Amino acid sequence: MPVPVPELGSYNFVPETKENLDWADLVTVDLSLYGTPEGRKQLAQTLVKGVREDGFFYVKNFNISQERVNRQFALGNRFYELPLEEKLKYVPEGLDEGKFNGYVPAGRRVLDTVSGLKDRVEIYNIPKFDGFFEQNHPAIIQDNLAEIEEFAKSLHSEVLDPLHVLLAIALELPEDYFTNLHKYERKSEDHLRYMKYSKYTPEENRKIGKLWVQGHTDLGSWTLLFRQPVAALQIQNHKTGEWKYAKPQDATLTVNASDALSFLTGGYVLSTIHRVTSPPKDQEHVDRLGLLYFSRPNNDVVLATARESPVLQREGFTQNAFEKGGYHVPTMEGKMDLRKAEMAAHAE
Repeated sequence: MPVPVPELGSYNFVPETKENLDWADLVTVDLSLYGTPEGRKQLAQTLVKGVREDGFFYVKNFNISQERVNRQFALGNRFYELPLEEKLKYVPEGLDEGKFNGYVPAGRRVLDTVSGLKDRVEIYNIPKFDGFFEQNHPAIIQDNLAEIEEFAKSLHSEVLDPLHVLLAIALELPEDYFTNLHKYERKSEDHLRYMKYSKYTPEENRKIGKLWVQGHTDLGSWTLLFRQPVAALQIQNHKTGEWKYAKPQDATLTVNASDALSFLTGGYVLSTIHRVTSPPKDQEHVDRLGLLYFSRPNNDVVLATARESPVLQREGFTQNAFEKGGYHVPTMEGKMDLRKAEMAAHAE
């Protein structure tokens, strides 16, 4: 691992809320059991429950120290301390057409038409280190890029690859079925994200209906969210439509399955709608910093249902939405192009 730069400092998390919120009851995939065939079989069944019932679950014992995670939060925090004029130098060309690697400034969405209040969400995306994406970074990122690369790659080897193997086991497919669709050295649009939600006043929160980011699903395979004690992430229950909070759990990742996996499994894996709301009163006075990783299949992967899965055949999940409608089944890159076209139309 690269030697840490001592001047980076540390990141201090705020205390968790003391309010009695309606928390979602999510399962935990404990990767300490991953080392044996029996353990992997057990974890595969736990994963099925997670991706079929809630779409969200926790992962623990993933062999990445809290110190390394904390340093990534510290890096994100240092980036957002930069003056706005400096951050704006790293806005990607074609942002309104769906380009997203680099800095995405706040204020691109109006949340309340009466008052004109806009979103206060800032994003800095760092693409996968596979040689396909060139990107200029500010000094705080560039000076620590070797450490960031090592951290991002460890998410593949320690978290994503095991999840792909467990999903393959659950679907009675060869264990390398999904890892072959997500090879690190092949082109894909995975990215690490530092994300900042700047606070609103209580009055402003009332004006925007306490909703910072509207309900949505994610585009790729898995989204990894590192523990964030500011309670704001809500998950919509597939059966009842009710919204419940995702509770911060010590030493865990919160993981959600996303659209691409739903397509690849004919809807067996559920891509769950989630949103970000204003924090509870005892946390309403602080900003919310997020550390996330978005995994996507390689760009040339066709998003067709894995019909060779005996489980999908038995359960009747043999066609995804494209196949049922008789539409052309796109590659992952083609699906992203469709999303970018939608964003461009919305921008107009």
